[in-house]
Amino acid sequence: MRNHTVVTEYILLGIPETEGLETVLFSLFSSLYLCTVLGNMLILLAIISSSRLHTPMYFFLANLSVFDLGFSSTTAPKMLSYLSGLSQGISFQGCATQLFFYHFLGCTECFLYTVMAYDRFVAICFPLRYMVIMNHRVCTILATGTWMGGCIHAIILTYLTFQLSYCGSNKVSYYFCDIPAILPLACGDTSLAQRVGFTNVGLLSLICFFLILVSYTRIGIAISKIRSAEGRKRAFSTCSAHVTAILCAYGPVIIIYLQPNPSALLGAIIQILNNHVTPMLNPLIYSLRNQDVKSALRNAFPKRSFTLRKN
Repeated sequence: MRNHTVVTEYILLGIPETEGLETVLFSLFSSLYLCTVLGNMLILLAIISSSRLHTPMYFFLANLSVFDLGFSSTTAPKMLSYLSGLSQGISFQGCATQLFFYHFLGCTECFLYTVMAYDRFVAICFPLRYMVIMNHRVCTILATGTWMGGCIHAIILTYLTFQLSYCGSNKVSYYFCDIPAILPLACGDTSLAQRVGFTNVGLLSLICFFLILVSYTRIGIAISKIRSAEGRKRAFSTCSAHVTAILCAYGPVIIIYLQPNPSALLGAIIQILNNHVTPMLNPLIYSLRNQDVKSALRNAFPKRSFTLRKN
């Protein structure tokens, strides 16, 4: 039998093929992270402070903002730390925690977009019964179910990944702890974790994407039956932001899976888009064309200068 040293710390090697670009990347990702935090905090402030926004649609949007804050914070702080010249090391427990929250929030995102698509389906196809169907109890159950479902999913994947023995190299060829980067470092048989991980992640994403397509197919049929152009425009505007957000979330993932042999750099770019760019864009997508959100933000930040001058 050979002696092995049990791994207690991992070394994150960073984004592939970006050696020497640490300063540029630090400036870029710190700006993205700051915009993400500021934008989503403003969305939350607008929804909480305005009673007009206490509706099912904005309730789920608030959940999305909480998700965006958590998802970007799972990988950004550690990445910014080592890009600034600090240690690239992460403890075994820290790596497991990062992997858990990444998959917890990633799965929650899929469920949440599906629930938001169902909410728009009910609003467009059953407008007179919308508030009856999407009552407070139903919204609470749906929101709780998305977060609990993501948690169960992440517990399974984290357990299967870290119940294996890690006694070889501790160098992770990526910028955060994810299953494809961690499993090659295991000493034991990783086939079960690989099969369950691929099936779990792939199957859940496909099911959610299929349900979203079904919802928007029904919505498209319902909009086509509206006779007035103004009615069609109003119905479409309520869905356009959500469709844009879904394309931003699923588009990069679809692109990477369509590549027969994707490079490590391309894979990293796709995950960066998903982890850092999409959470930053969501507040812009949902606020730029939304007069209710703009009005709530104006009311939350009144022009105090005029009041001071009058006094």
